[in-house]
Amino acid sequence: MATNLKTGEAGPAGRAGGLQRCIALVGPFGSGKTTLLEAILARTGAIPRQGTIETGNTVGDASAEARSHCMSVEMNIVETAYLGDSYSFIDCPGSVEFLGDMEGALEGVDLAVVVAEDDERKVPALQLILKALEARAIPRVLFLNKVDKSTRRLRDVLPVLQPASDVPFVLRQIPIWEDGRATGFIDLALERAHVYHEKEESSRIDMCDADRTREHEARYTMLETLADHDDDLMEALLEDIVPDPDVVFADLVREVQESQICPVFFGSAAHGNGVGRLLKALRHETPGLARTRERMEMAGSYGPVKVLKTLHTSHGGKLSIARVLSGTVEEGGGLYRADGSEVKVSGVYSVFGQQLTKCDAAQEGDLVGLGKLEGVQTGEILRRDASETAAPPSGPEMPPVLAIAVSAIHRKDEVRLSAALAKLAEEDPSLKCEQNQMTGQTLLKGQGEMHLRVARSRLSGKYGLELQERPPQVPYAESLRSGTSVRGRHKKQSGGHGQFGDVVLEITPLPRGEGVHFTDRITGGVVPKQYIPSVRDGVMEALQNGPLGFPVVDVAVCLTDGSYHSVDSSDQAFKMAGIVAIREGLPKCNPVLLEPIEKVTIQCPSEATPRINAIVSARRGQLLGFDARPGWSGWDEVQALMPQGEIGDLIVELRSATAGVATFVTRFDHMADLSGRAAEQALRKAGKLAA
Repeated sequence: MATNLKTGEAGPAGRAGGLQRCIALVGPFGSGKTTLLEAILARTGAIPRQGTIETGNTVGDASAEARSHCMSVEMNIVETAYLGDSYSFIDCPGSVEFLGDMEGALEGVDLAVVVAEDDERKVPALQLILKALEARAIPRVLFLNKVDKSTRRLRDVLPVLQPASDVPFVLRQIPIWEDGRATGFIDLALERAHVYHEKEESSRIDMCDADRTREHEARYTMLETLADHDDDLMEALLEDIVPDPDVVFADLVREVQESQICPVFFGSAAHGNGVGRLLKALRHETPGLARTRERMEMAGSYGPVKVLKTLHTSHGGKLSIARVLSGTVEEGGGLYRADGSEVKVSGVYSVFGQQLTKCDAAQEGDLVGLGKLEGVQTGEILRRDASETAAPPSGPEMPPVLAIAVSAIHRKDEVRLSAALAKLAEEDPSLKCEQNQMTGQTLLKGQGEMHLRVARSRLSGKYGLELQERPPQVPYAESLRSGTSVRGRHKKQSGGHGQFGDVVLEITPLPRGEGVHFTDRITGGVVPKQYIPSVRDGVMEALQNGPLGFPVVDVAVCLTDGSYHSVDSSDQAFKMAGIVAIREGLPKCNPVLLEPIEKVTIQCPSEATPRINAIVSARRGQLLGFDARPGWSGWDEVQALMPQGEIGDLIVELRSATAGVATFVTRFDHMADLSGRAAEQALRKAGKLAA
């Protein structure tokens, strides 16, 4: 048995023969995906007993960050076998802040199990996930979890969830009720009844007359939906002909694989109910690898090896989680990137939660870890032949919505911090790190408060860094309302050669967006030509810190006159003269504070739009209007102009008003004058004005 590279313990049993399937578990936060994964592992014998989130003994969510926050913060990968076939399951985070991991995982799966529950508040979050699946034409089934806690009939739950999906939900089961509790189910395809057993396989029972009547009604509804895509079945139903079971099963498989329907199963992952039936459906209805390759080729994202995730492990270094879509990958083998460069596979590993088990090779269909593919990014397609063309890395575009400024408390850690930030961004492309040239701050940008909190936890826990955190500074600027002409003279005598430079500058305001212009109108050599560039350097340096403490923009400076000394004049003297002139002249030009204004597009459920409008207005925003979000039923896009200083924690308020699903994108629009009380507050916040 292979040795676990992380703990030294024995790794999980090897993969079974037969088909290799890759399944994503997706769904809103708190719907029970990790619990379902645990139930699947217990049912298939991959683990001796089912753990729980509360006791902290699950295979998934085993990282320190996931344990401390009691939620999935990154994808969890396991491998198991069922009835002779191998399955790789990817448990994806459900929080909107960590959907970047889900988006990456979806690039290489055969089918997705959408885990949901009877909670109307989570329908917008469910829609976010289903839209991601629909955009990629990924086949999917819905597992309605926590049926033991549901207080409504299943036929009343589906209409609540249906607006989230572009394809119809089709009931594949109906519950057997006893004293208001689901004690079993009736399979509408097989027309068989089963009773649940706690964390064990259900057993078959006879249907009572009342349940048989319910089954006939529900089955007919299922067949009617299937007949929408099968004219022969529709004709049989119209003529009251009982369809052949093989035809029904063939239609179910085809319509799932072609994403024409989304079948609905139900159960309770915590009690292990409904898990066996779900596994059987996955066995029969998951598309084969050939269909997955075909789907990816149509999307332009197919290649022999597709990288879904990048990790930096404590002991083994960089690890690329990849799906082998054709052929085999062996240790020491070469793979080629889109630019034709070759990377060597330093190791092949099967993944089971936090455990890595070394393998000799990865076979077609396997989801594995490939060691030390230097330079390879998440989303890359790798080839076996340098002559083959490959698309550049593909992945989700998730603009950040919240930022913090980070710095190392100890100067000796500055290089380590830069390296750690680069690794975090490589592991999670929805996390951005950048150096703001205007403020000098290192910014860590992400998808929300929890996203950044987890990133900070990794910096301190995994990389041992002590950090100082601050809100990002707003890159204010200043400009002028009027102009002036000013003389600047730098004269210094301290024995030997002195310093002398004398300039006259004409300072003029420019329209917004014109930048800074420097010219000269020197005649007669009053300022020698070789010193004019030095004057310009002094002017530019002085404009970086205006009277209000910010860079001065939209101004024209013209050198019109001056004088020099044949012995004491120098480049440095004329540079200082330029600085003196600007510092003396700017306060006379009625300086005004400028703030950056952003064009903001907010995406939110339509019922929350009035609340979003109020939030924007309260933050000095100018509403430009709103319209239906294209392709998203029940969603709006709100357009507004907002000061950048008001956008800092905007996402916190937006998410609070929309059950955690709103997001936004911004782009710089223009700089605007800021005066009065708002200017005083901005200056005080920036430390430019005494409190």
